[in-house]
Amino acid sequence: MESEEFAFWELTSNGGDRWEVEDLPGGFGKPFPNPEIQKYFVTSYGWCEKSQLINLISEGFEAGILDNIQPPITLRDWYAGRHDCGFEYEPHVELLSEDMSKIQEYKTDKIRGPQWNDAEWREVSNTFTNYGSGVRYVMFTHGGKDSKWWAGWYGARVTNSSVTIEQ
Repeated sequence: MESEEFAFWELTSNGGDRWEVEDLPGGFGKPFPNPEIQKYFVTSYGWCEKSQLINLISEGFEAGILDNIQPPITLRDWYAGRHDCGFEYEPHVELLSEDMSKIQEYKTDKIRGPQWNDAEWREVSNTFTNYGSGVRYVMFTHGGKDSKWWAGWYGARVTNSSVTIEQ
């Protein structure tokens, strides 16, 4: 599936029945804490992963500010499962140089939710500070799957992903 909902994402892994976009709260789900958020991405029974490369210079940040002041760079991602199916979810964010060399990264172990979980939305966040000079890109990646190998979209749900830089 390649629709406008995926316009800014590269689908790096599209297993099972592939990524899908659903309306909140979805089957066996809970509403999102911010009522303005009305949709989420959902994974299938095979590993689904997507990434977005953010060019900080083309987004208006000056190299001198990034190198000398090193403003905090904060990532946030929200995930949940369906109440009736277990899931796996994994975020991974890298700060990259001009030549795409990794300067710093944040990655959790796979987060697992059991079948009959509470289906609550949870936030994962990390703030990069004192990362040194040379950061020009942020690579934001997240993925997941269901733990029961059920056809359809029973895996990790993600929404409201963001990367912010304090100015």
